[in-house]
Amino acid sequence: MSDGGKNDAKKAKAADRKAARAVAEDAAAREDLERVYAHIVSRAPEHDVSPTIDRVARLLELLGDPQRSFRAIHLTGTNGKSSTARMAERLVREHGLRTGLFTSPHLTSVTERICVDGEPLSAARFVEVWEDVFPYVQVVDAELEESGQSRLNFFEVLTGLAFAAFADAPVDVAVLEVGMGGTWDTTNTVDAEVAVITPISIDHEKWLGSTPAEIAVVKAGIIKTGATAVVAEQRPEVDEVLAERAAEVRARLVREGVDLEVAARAIAVGGQLVALRTPLATYTDVFVPLHGAHQAHNALLALAAVEQMLGGRALDGGVVETAFADVAVPGRLELLRSSPTVLVDAAHNPHGAEALVAALDESFSLRAVVGVVGVMADKDAEGLLATLEPALSHVVLTRNSSERSADPYDLAEVAREIFGEDRVHTADRLDAALQVATDLAEADDVVGVGTGTGVVVTGSVITVADARVLLGRG
Repeated sequence: MSDGGKNDAKKAKAADRKAARAVAEDAAAREDLERVYAHIVSRAPEHDVSPTIDRVARLLELLGDPQRSFRAIHLTGTNGKSSTARMAERLVREHGLRTGLFTSPHLTSVTERICVDGEPLSAARFVEVWEDVFPYVQVVDAELEESGQSRLNFFEVLTGLAFAAFADAPVDVAVLEVGMGGTWDTTNTVDAEVAVITPISIDHEKWLGSTPAEIAVVKAGIIKTGATAVVAEQRPEVDEVLAERAAEVRARLVREGVDLEVAARAIAVGGQLVALRTPLATYTDVFVPLHGAHQAHNALLALAAVEQMLGGRALDGGVVETAFADVAVPGRLELLRSSPTVLVDAAHNPHGAEALVAALDESFSLRAVVGVVGVMADKDAEGLLATLEPALSHVVLTRNSSERSADPYDLAEVAREIFGEDRVHTADRLDAALQVATDLAEADDVVGVGTGTGVVVTGSVITVADARVLLGRG
């Protein structure tokens, strides 16, 4: 073998060894991540909230108040938070700023919740940040237990971890989605200069209130002194609450229907073309690769929020077009398979189901749709199913991987009152439910397999996450 051939062989072996080391290191990091996640999950779950920010504020104090190291856009509302947050983050990043994004819940890995520059933390980086934060978590746990309180819960710990990661990066702007509510949500330890409030309806009544106005009082707490609040179109009683809060803290309101509007919208391949009017400019022919009128309104809020964050000025149209065209929101009317069409959508309450039904009708030419529905036991299953009913030829009730998942046979009793006996089916497992739904869709498709029917999996983010794994997208 020539010297050149020997050198090439050596380089190839070195590359193979490097690749093997990388694979081994990644596997080890993932094992460490599973260990860390198991510990975090062993704490009180995120839906078991402590309605105070004092606990996480103490953790942040020990960490050196990392939340003060970056500017922030803070989002609350009932539906649309994650989509709006992702659009706002992508638009900020297109302006050359380093970004952090904190959203919940995750679909496949907890690392998805904490992104820097548009990418989830790697398993190794997540573990590294955890190891930096954990000693301070232990200090706060001890203080809380000494005073007779429970230790920091899942979301409190995760918030501290996210803020530490953002400060260490460091990011210029963090886009933060509340876990629940607003006033006492752990993310409200940030003094965000821009607050975004998506449409408010009834959800999490145990914690937030039984009417939209009561819920609005809690969510309005993210509007800070001197900030700008970008607000979606709301019910009159919600508008009144938000206006009172803005006046109380001398914040500026930028409201959809008054200062903002989706001026035009047309269906396009893979999404929609929109014209968005803000107080500063009208942006035309902006492609948004997401389905449904609700996503156009989410884009409007994101655009207005970023205008305010970047100094209250109109943005370059080309930058806006590039950013929005690159937005991806997994699990929101996401197409996973053809023949038959299989879609997933994380609608988990009647308001979300309304948006799903409208988008199905508008964006997909399906003669019949079979629903696979798995919901959490504490959700308004009757309201969600009643909203979905006009859009579904059949419904298959199932359970997801959460211990909080509602029993499908209990759901079926509710569903029969809405759909009738013949249109309701049950399956103990999601994989079986998908098979039942596919069989029903193909039986309904008299034209040809996949050409006129589809399956939509919905009812919970966890149901969607489970379906994505089963269909190879997890």
